[in-house]
Amino acid sequence: MAAKRLFLLRHAKSSWDDPGLDDHDRPLAPRGLRASALIADHVRQRGIGPDLVLCSSARRTRETLDRVRPSFGPAEVVIERDLYGASSEHLLQRLRTVPDEIESVMLVGHQPAIQELALRLAAEGPDLEALKAKFPTAALATISFDGDWSELGQRGAELTAYVKPKQLKGSA
Repeated sequence: MAAKRLFLLRHAKSSWDDPGLDDHDRPLAPRGLRASALIADHVRQRGIGPDLVLCSSARRTRETLDRVRPSFGPAEVVIERDLYGASSEHLLQRLRTVPDEIESVMLVGHQPAIQELALRLAAEGPDLEALKAKFPTAALATISFDGDWSELGQRGAELTAYVKPKQLKGSA
């Protein structure tokens, strides 16, 4: 059985230009548009192609996904209101319901839950200390594990990659 892969993508930087706008409805800021383009290029260059994408219903997560999605092949995309404001425990429970024939999932979400989930799952990995320090907007963590989705978090997973847009600026 091949290792399963989980791609945890934090939404890109959102705009605060309209203070009256509900948090759920905030769009990406210009900086977020640039960062999501960098991550999209990274996804394309690395051949990252999730089978399933679970995305928060917030506008900024959907806009991030819209910019990254053309970088990978066909994937089922599920937009879920419950992922907006979800705890890391809720995210983990949602991932445990993924059918086992799905080999890779991209979860597009929010802080602090996305970082907490990554740290909860990753028992090892060369970039673990960097992940502990910060999970900035538009960062992408890749976690690999053996077993079924229903067992996620019960055995050690490995942080196999962690990339931040700031690291990609020189390579774009």
